[in-house]
Amino acid sequence: MEKKYVVITGATSGFGEACAELFASKGWNLLLTGRRKDRLEQLKDKLSQLFHVDIIISCFDVRDEMQVNQAIDVLSVEVKQHIYLLINNAGLAVGRGPIQDGLTDDWNRMIDTNVKGLLYVSRAVTPLLIQNGSGHIINIGSIAGKEVYPGGNVYCASKHAVDALSKAMRIDLISKNIKVTNIAPGAAETEFSLVRFKGDEQTAKDVYNGFDPLVASDIAETIYFVVTRPAHVNINDLTIMPAAQASSTVFHKD
Repeated sequence: MEKKYVVITGATSGFGEACAELFASKGWNLLLTGRRKDRLEQLKDKLSQLFHVDIIISCFDVRDEMQVNQAIDVLSVEVKQHIYLLINNAGLAVGRGPIQDGLTDDWNRMIDTNVKGLLYVSRAVTPLLIQNGSGHIINIGSIAGKEVYPGGNVYCASKHAVDALSKAMRIDLISKNIKVTNIAPGAAETEFSLVRFKGDEQTAKDVYNGFDPLVASDIAETIYFVVTRPAHVNINDLTIMPAAQASSTVFHKD
């Protein structure tokens, strides 16, 4: 197998960590990014013991354009020449409530991470995919990018932006032999709700009571399926939900 690298943002937990484990098990080399250096180091140590792949870790915040560019610039020429996949996973929801009660700090964190962070990383990595002659970009959206629900206002807006950017990127990159896929998960039990509710463990846990939510490995397996389609096939957009979830607000709970 050709020595291919996948760049995964937000690799320290949830979907990103699950993708790192799955792709390493399939022989992909990893470039893992995140804000928590200790978790990146622990993940590297774990996967290095399990799989014979190259693992590069880079600790930075996707909201900082200078840090993003520096992290990509310092990569060796050999690594840059073998980057074929970018998984734009870094993202978060912070707070939930009506627009009139919103906290601008929460809004800025979501927009800066979910939209601007995705753009900064894509801008840094996409030229490498073009130089390498082919590639694939996976953008992690959300059911919140398809529907708007009460209290979701700015988070939904940020994920609608991801949905639109995925479509735009696909148009811009079609002549460059680069595929773009938007993955839109429904309710998934990761650190998502714990972050949204600012560490309130009980409130976060209550989100998933009464039904079986998605788990991180569900999304990782879906992404791997998408990435391994034949060269002439691209899955543009994929919404994946728990069987007990019909829409952003309709659940069947025990």
